[in-house]
Amino acid sequence: VQLQASGGGLVQAGGSLRLSCAASERISRVDTMGWYRQAPGKKRELVADISSGGSTNYADSVKGRFTISRDNAKNTVYLQMNNLEPRDTAVYYCNADGIYYNNYDEPVAFRSWGQGTQVTVSS
Repeated sequence: VQLQASGGGLVQAGGSLRLSCAASERISRVDTMGWYRQAPGKKRELVADISSGGSTNYADSVKGRFTISRDNAKNTVYLQMNNLEPRDTAVYYCNADGIYYNNYDEPVAFRSWGQGTQVTVSS
């Protein structure tokens, strides 16, 4: 299953960006969707995730500034990032798991990553 992420860019500290990530393929259902980030020289870390029922989980560093949401009809997850700080600079990756139908119409479990989108926050 391919995940197509978009919305990254360059912004000044205090600014906002909105990331989007849509799942392609013949999806039966998408369970957890989330956003991770990786800064240079650091490990990839969870930013936020959201269950199919709407339960959310955030890294402490982004609580109160970032909001994750999803549109189940479009198999799309969003990350609204407000009051951005230079420490938020990283490549952001979306992630999703669930069930899709293969070419034989068989349900198959998947867990996929998006291609990554760069977010740069200048001071």
